[in-house]
Amino acid sequence: MRFLMRKDSRLSRMLHVLIHMNQLDAPATSEKIASMLNTNPVVVRRTMAGLRDKGYVSSVKGHGGGWSLAISLSDITLLDIHNAIGESSVFTIGLSDEHTSCPIEIAVNQAISDVLIEAEALLLERFRDVTLEMLAVGFADYPLNQQASSGE
Repeated sequence: MRFLMRKDSRLSRMLHVLIHMNQLDAPATSEKIASMLNTNPVVVRRTMAGLRDKGYVSSVKGHGGGWSLAISLSDITLLDIHNAIGESSVFTIGLSDEHTSCPIEIAVNQAISDVLIEAEALLLERFRDVTLEMLAVGFADYPLNQQASSGE
């Protein structure tokens, strides 16, 4: 029987938001971002505060305020955002703990653990090489302003 684990989509969701924000002419409110992500503005403020603390976005309170990029997309990598939103395991494969004294289970767990550690290190290294500008370049002619304002 296979159990479905909820995937952590925070990274892809924040990348989506940041690329939209780059195309906007005005700051994006937490409510607007929440609408884009189909979530609560409180969740948006909490997540965006982590990005603000790292210097990737800035915020202005009050009428006409909201969230804006603080630096260029070319200066932000996938790894930066991954780290800023709170590192999570990139793989959801779990190890068995039902027979902790069994030498076969120990060997299997060690082999899986070693491979996962190596794979995660390679993935995070690749995240370091990909900027948000590289992602956004494909959308230069796409009407993001219209999409962002409509909540998509």
